[in-house]
Amino acid sequence: MGTQQQHQLEQDDQLEYQRDHHASEAGLVQGLRKDDLELEALDPKKTTTYEEEEEKENLGVEEELSVERIFEQQIVPSWKEQLTVRAFFISFVLSVLFSVIVMKLNLTTGIIPSLNVSAGLLGFFFVRTWTKFLDRCGLLKQPFTRQENTVIQTCVVASSSIAFSGGFGNYLFGMSARIAQQSTDNSTSDIKDPGLLWFIGFLFVVSFLGLFSVVPLRKIMIIDFKLTYPSGTATAHLINSFHTPQGAKLAKKQVKELGKFFSFSFLWGFFQWFYTAGSDCGFASFPTLGLKAYQNKFFFDFSATYVGVGMICPYIVNISVLLGGILSWGLMWPLIENRSGDWYSNELSPKSMNGLQGYKIFIAIAMILGDGLYNFLKVLSRTLIALQSQLRGKDVNNILPIEDQVSPAVTSALSYDDQRRTQLFLKDQIPAWFAVGGYVSIAAVSIATVPHIFPQLKWYYILVIYLFAPSLAFCNAYGCGLTDWSLASTYGKVAIFMIGAWAGSAHGGVLAGLAACGVMMNIVSTASDLTQDFKTGYLTLASPRSMFVSQVIGTAMGCVISPCVFWLFYKAFNDLGTPRSAYPAPFAVVYRNMAILGVEGFKSLPKHCLLLCTVFFGAAILTNVIKDCIGKKRARFVPLPVAMAVPFYLGSYFAIDMCIGSLIVFLWERVNKAKADAFVPAVASGLICGDGVWTLPASILALAGVKPPICMRFLSRAENDRVTTFLTGKA
Repeated sequence: MGTQQQHQLEQDDQLEYQRDHHASEAGLVQGLRKDDLELEALDPKKTTTYEEEEEKENLGVEEELSVERIFEQQIVPSWKEQLTVRAFFISFVLSVLFSVIVMKLNLTTGIIPSLNVSAGLLGFFFVRTWTKFLDRCGLLKQPFTRQENTVIQTCVVASSSIAFSGGFGNYLFGMSARIAQQSTDNSTSDIKDPGLLWFIGFLFVVSFLGLFSVVPLRKIMIIDFKLTYPSGTATAHLINSFHTPQGAKLAKKQVKELGKFFSFSFLWGFFQWFYTAGSDCGFASFPTLGLKAYQNKFFFDFSATYVGVGMICPYIVNISVLLGGILSWGLMWPLIENRSGDWYSNELSPKSMNGLQGYKIFIAIAMILGDGLYNFLKVLSRTLIALQSQLRGKDVNNILPIEDQVSPAVTSALSYDDQRRTQLFLKDQIPAWFAVGGYVSIAAVSIATVPHIFPQLKWYYILVIYLFAPSLAFCNAYGCGLTDWSLASTYGKVAIFMIGAWAGSAHGGVLAGLAACGVMMNIVSTASDLTQDFKTGYLTLASPRSMFVSQVIGTAMGCVISPCVFWLFYKAFNDLGTPRSAYPAPFAVVYRNMAILGVEGFKSLPKHCLLLCTVFFGAAILTNVIKDCIGKKRARFVPLPVAMAVPFYLGSYFAIDMCIGSLIVFLWERVNKAKADAFVPAVASGLICGDGVWTLPASILALAGVKPPICMRFLSRAENDRVTTFLTGKA
């Protein structure tokens, strides 16, 4: 699961969040009570008072929502002036930070929360601090604007998202011999071990196509169809509020809280390091619920990262992960383990995919595929229905305005905000010939070079993908605009099965399928990301050209930074990718076994595993059907199958961390909901960032051969007596 997958889990929450943010912007315009103003500026759930309702009636709806009147006296810089050197310097620094964080999450559990708020907040803080310093010295030449803030946020998110879509925790690492040893094929031929240079080369030739594929249709997405893009809209409202006097004051307080918990998290990670001199040592192996529970992966591992993740994730996500852990490690795996000798041989290695490990992996795959298939069909059908209704009654020749055409949506009936935003959005056009030429040129280079990196992936496989990719990229971007669901990983899984089956096992189908997954996943992911950035830019008056350039530069940064960060992890931790390591990379095994399943069929499954997979595949679909049929209020209590599937392989230790994060938020909201809504994202980001940054010095110490001095391990009383007797007798 990644930043996109996290959005998939809670579309209703995101839609409500976007609508509520309009109310918060209205509060900025109307002058709320002075003592609450600082919190209400960024409080997405703050209810309006009776006095505010009276003001709404007096001011009118247009004035109520007129954010642009606040900034009416500010000159909007040209698209070139929005692209400043300081913006990209800050973007580079934050890109390294966020790439480390995303990589760590990607290689541990694969659950990655949205870090857009953190990127926007930190970008605002760093540049505002720098510009204030220059202003006091009389050296400030260009003030800091919300457009520049949007450029920073876009660049950072584009760069750090490569740490997920680049496949370091799934399809690329799944090609390695280390992961193959844990899979059903255990192949020595259909593998490709990690390499820094070919990682960078592969990402450069596949990561930019998605940017060019949707550029010609940006106007129909944002202006004509008025797609919501809840995450992009919420980010834009956040940036707008930062740049009001009250919002800037609150942002300063948020950054202060972020800094406190960043320091705590970093120092806590440093403290824990001293006690990890061996395997199963340290606080991360603390049997907080007892030794038996610890053996079944139920314990609190004192991870500041996943407490922070739990604070950001919706309650139902955290509960779903915990339920999945209880169902699998608390019930199913002990029962299947009792069948050893009947269902599978007692002599098999614990890592063998023909034993218990096979049930863990393939049942999780079945749930992920069932959930993905249902949501793919649901979003695709919604997309087609909405597209048909949008086009009905309109002139199709005029409804695809690529440049310089008058939009039927641009009328005098628009509000002041929409008129101003539309005018500036249409001002800086990106020529259609540039987008089409860029796509064709990069596609040609990719078709020529990717087969040299992966000989199993023939040039005609890639050509077929690129012929269909623009349509799929459009569907993903359009569906994301409607529901906030990016199905990039689902499109990638489709490519695994289709290309893998086409190539066949005799011609390297496993490697071909995984490589095709990377090609497809990068295209549709960057396409939806860029369109969402266009929406953010539209609402902050940032030029489409500056958004496109920022996305391109951020993607280029990510193509270098992310492989380097992964290489640091790979070289520093020799057990990376193994089940009992600190970085098990669970989805690498999952993706490789998907590729094996697509090439070899069901013969690779252990006994009765196919029946169990069928049951859980159907259960995932049925759960989604029930969730969609019972209404929003009741659907909040229905668990999410894709979240339940994650602990099937890993266990529940991180779920307990995440649930503790949810408990902290719940209690905080009970005590002071306004402060909780304002400061929870900052506190959670501080916990995640501090622990993530500690990973860098920990990796450097490991590369330098510096080992922790102490092993803190927990033993049962009987084991402790035996150890004491042995040591005493030896002495």
